[in-house]
Amino acid sequence: MSNPAQTKPAKIDEANDTPPAVTEKKYGLFLGWIEDRTGLISRLNTVAGHRVPKRSKWAFVFGSATLFAFILQVVTGITLAMFFEPSSATAYQSLQRISTPGTAEAMVRGLHYFGASLMVVMMGIHLIRVYLSAAYKYPREMQWISGVVMLLLVLAMAFTGQTLRWDQTAVWSVVVGAEQASRAPIVGPILARFLMAGDTLNAGTLSRLYALHTYWFPALLFGLIGLHVFLVLRNGISEPPVPGRRVDPRTYKQEYQARVKKDGVPFWPDAAWRDTVFGSALIILMAFLAWKFGAPALSKPPDPSLINADPKPDWYLIWYFSVLALWPYGITNLMIILAPLLAIVGLIALPLVSNKGERAPSRRPWAISIVVVTVGMIFSLTLLGYREPWLPRFGTPPLTAQQVNSTDPSVVRGAALFHDQSCILCHKIDGQGGIRGPNLSQIGERLTKDQLTWRIQNGAASMPSYAGVLTTDQLRDLVNFLASRQ
Repeated sequence: MSNPAQTKPAKIDEANDTPPAVTEKKYGLFLGWIEDRTGLISRLNTVAGHRVPKRSKWAFVFGSATLFAFILQVVTGITLAMFFEPSSATAYQSLQRISTPGTAEAMVRGLHYFGASLMVVMMGIHLIRVYLSAAYKYPREMQWISGVVMLLLVLAMAFTGQTLRWDQTAVWSVVVGAEQASRAPIVGPILARFLMAGDTLNAGTLSRLYALHTYWFPALLFGLIGLHVFLVLRNGISEPPVPGRRVDPRTYKQEYQARVKKDGVPFWPDAAWRDTVFGSALIILMAFLAWKFGAPALSKPPDPSLINADPKPDWYLIWYFSVLALWPYGITNLMIILAPLLAIVGLIALPLVSNKGERAPSRRPWAISIVVVTVGMIFSLTLLGYREPWLPRFGTPPLTAQQVNSTDPSVVRGAALFHDQSCILCHKIDGQGGIRGPNLSQIGERLTKDQLTWRIQNGAASMPSYAGVLTTDQLRDLVNFLASRQ
């Protein structure tokens, strides 16, 4: 005969044994009913009450600020999906209606646009803070790796979000993105066809991008955010680093728990109020920017047959746009794949090869140098991307009579040739023209007429040869005009 004690079912949850009357007395009638049926209130209290290092101040708010920005993107994105028509035939017109100044839809689109910038900036600052304080070391390696993957997904969402504008710039951005993806060995053509939903732009391209932007990428982000928050609760928020206090995987967990137990504070309200204040202030700022500036303007309607487009990403990816433009053409195929791959592998491998030791930035000066150089390069390349010195300035008007500043018929004819032969598209004179080539405002002081003639006829690395293009008289007029630039 079996023992009754052996057949007694095991307790799944001790909280289930609490009588409903006790739960309702503790939490109130409504919350008590919810707690008795779900246990949700006690779980939330446990999460909110977990202890964090007391010295975790304002430098630690950027992770939660990224979450605030993501929630803003989800809310505004779902709202926009109610008005946007993901069809190549009607997408542009639906966006025009959404962008009508003064409407609620335009306000929401503006919030979504500025919210994307906010999320990228907050995530970037959070990554820098974690890197400088070496918070990626044991036992938080997976928190860093999940954050890196989330950063890649956010950038992918930024790219697909721009293409959903489905104007001339967006269409050509898709073409450029697919062309770059196709250069990857073996999988390149597969990636390009996947992005384009075919071999060329077609009616399914926009649907494919819409599904990636609104379903796949957000779903992956939700999962990774859940994992990231779980790991933060499991391993705790990293304490501010102290010089000389090294991370030893054999003893770190015990030391961390002892420190938090001694001088830690509950996350709510002692630490969470800073996250709430900072995140709320950012949302208010985004609302102000959306109200003040509205939704970003659309370019011309999409027409893949027109090539006079200048596709470029939003500001947070302009630096990469500059890198692609500045690489020597011969290594472009290699660097388009190799450089991002090395960067991603390096970020993911960082906590795996350096998970112990010193955390204080003062003891890791090379970490500070890497951050300063990287941020400086991104900032400089972003400015360069807006100047676009590698592109001719199409549409530059001819020089005025005041700028020519000469009554010599040969010089006047040379000034006209300087425009008609497109020289002014790459060279600037008196503040007018392109910046791809040298400024020729005072070229007459640097080169003689013979030197000017030789350069025009033979060309240069990025300048075509005009030998056989210009007649003898035209060459003489152009040289006379340039020689007059004193």
